[in-house]
Amino acid sequence: MIAAGSGGQGQRARVRILGIDPGLRTTGFGVIGREGSRLDYVTSGCIKSDASEGLPERLKSIYEGLAQIVREHGPAEVAVEKVFVNVNPQSTLLLGQARGAAICAAVMAGLPVYEYTPQQVKQSVVGKGSARKEQVQEMVKRLLALAGYPSTDAADALACAICHAHGAFGLGALPTRDLALRRGRLS
Repeated sequence: MIAAGSGGQGQRARVRILGIDPGLRTTGFGVIGREGSRLDYVTSGCIKSDASEGLPERLKSIYEGLAQIVREHGPAEVAVEKVFVNVNPQSTLLLGQARGAAICAAVMAGLPVYEYTPQQVKQSVVGKGSARKEQVQEMVKRLLALAGYPSTDAADALACAICHAHGAFGLGALPTRDLALRRGRLS
């Protein structure tokens, strides 16, 4: 945590959060700063792996790219989107491996990793767990006061970071461990 200001009681700590939207072809990343309820954009982008390379080299690209982002921007926490079960089991397996490379980059840097489902992220950012990608892009642009739209992968990663900053669904410190998400709502 990076302390804001120059000492004194009652000051809020500024925390940087790295959001990751894992993918084997394209892994989106986004770094935001949180100070109290205020969010600031730091950086975002995509790590692309070469489809002509083998799986180990592609996973290495994801790992090394995220490790570099961690070194350059010094996040204190990492939020990663959970894998959803795809129609194609092979695609799900490959996505899980890309996600594993992303998580390893955070864990090897000694950072805590928090996981959110796509529905949790969309609910937190858009207010609707079934929101479209364009809606996520629009809300990320608005919430972070961006001049333009980030790419869909970067927007998803920023949305994941925003979800974490809001405590998932904007519930702050409300414990959600024993609660389930059904149709975009906690139950």
